[in-house]
Amino acid sequence: MLCREDLIAGFIESTDAEAVVIALSPKSLLATNRFICEVCNKGFKREQNLQLHRRGHNLPWKLKQKNPKEACRKVYVCPEPTCVHHDPSRALGDLTGIKKHYSRKHGEKKWKCDKCSKRYAVPSDLKAHSKICGTREYRCDCGTLFSRYYYYYYYYYYYYY
Repeated sequence: MLCREDLIAGFIESTDAEAVVIALSPKSLLATNRFICEVCNKGFKREQNLQLHRRGHNLPWKLKQKNPKEACRKVYVCPEPTCVHHDPSRALGDLTGIKKHYSRKHGEKKWKCDKCSKRYAVPSDLKAHSKICGTREYRCDCGTLFSRYYYYYYYYYYYYY
């Protein structure tokens, strides 16, 4: 559930009659465990998970059902004014996409590769990088190291031919 303070400009009707443009604040895009149990203060990423958790406290709970009347397409814009995705015509189509975009492009890179010290803002990016880090190395006679053959090939022919 979005709080009023989570929205930058609220809901803005777009020029596309079938889509609603949503602008979320940077704080809400970077938030984890936004839904907090009022009994034990445990946090959850999704409201449905909180509702299921509340059953353990014997509290009233009800899962939200989608209302077909509210079934409109939503697109999300980046809150960063200089970003290309700030423009509603370049908005992203889902909440996960805008959260990952904001973290990758505008957020802090918290996760670091143990092998090469490269940093990532999204844990899944580090996981993907870790699978290939150090496995493909192309070394020039001068000692310069390349992760891709193309870069090695280009370097070699640029400097040695």
